[in-house]
Amino acid sequence: MSRTDHTLIVGTRGSLLARSQTQWVIDRIRAAHPGLDIQTEIITTKGDREQGKPLPEVGAKGIFTIDLEAALTDGRIDIAVHSAKDLQAELTPGLEVLCYPVREDPRDAWISPTGTPFEELPPGSVVGTSSLRRQAQLLAIRPDLKFIPLRGNIDTRINKTQRGDCAGAVLALAGLRRAKLDGHMTHPFEPEVCLPAPAQGALAIEGRADDARVRAILAAIHDPATATAVECERAILAELDAGCRAPIGILARVEGDRLRCDARVIDPAGTRQVRASVDVPLADRDSAPQHILEQLRAGGAEAIIAACRV
Repeated sequence: MSRTDHTLIVGTRGSLLARSQTQWVIDRIRAAHPGLDIQTEIITTKGDREQGKPLPEVGAKGIFTIDLEAALTDGRIDIAVHSAKDLQAELTPGLEVLCYPVREDPRDAWISPTGTPFEELPPGSVVGTSSLRRQAQLLAIRPDLKFIPLRGNIDTRINKTQRGDCAGAVLALAGLRRAKLDGHMTHPFEPEVCLPAPAQGALAIEGRADDARVRAILAAIHDPATATAVECERAILAELDAGCRAPIGILARVEGDRLRCDARVIDPAGTRQVRASVDVPLADRDSAPQHILEQLRAGGAEAIIAACRV
């Protein structure tokens, strides 16, 4: 696809959420660069093609990003807009995250078709989620609950909940807000109850590492605090090497001149868990992942992760 210095080709998945968050990014780029011609290219990923299977069966590593990275590598697009939590630990050689826009609320959200709060669910209720992380953390406080997988686009999952497939469902609050569907939310889960997935609520804009023109365009919407928090979370996740079968929650946030981070590794049944937390000066942010990893390993997190691989 040919382009000039005044054109930007943006790659995105075709789901409602992907298109909504990509448009959010485009609107902010246009505000910073009014004369820029921005075009969108819809790219179907493996994760979109195999929505009938649970994520652990598909093999979650890169299923929502590899096809977009291929389009970047061959020059069809200039940038790819990802949900940052979908990014694999190692990007395709020659590619780089060029920008993290400001993060949306990273919490999980509870959706009930009857408006019933999660804590008031009757014993034995069925909850919809395809996330082992969400399932394990909720089982830790409500071992009586049953769970069913709930895949598909965000609107599809809401519709399945409303038609009575389950008593309620857990979705990312950020996705609901970006798709303008947060009116369906009954309430958010505080991180003390359900710690978010690493990088949840953040967008990662990936491009070619040597593309100085695009890097300069994106500088106007880059948020350093989001970058610091997400890079901390991703560094911890990469070192744990947990794959897609070990439930792990990590949340870092910049508060003034300090970086706080909480992490949790829990077995799928919710019966065993290890927690870690750190609060360091922002100047020492590079030390935060190691502090978290030391606490997790001392508590036996690696044994939990190893058991999940069996």
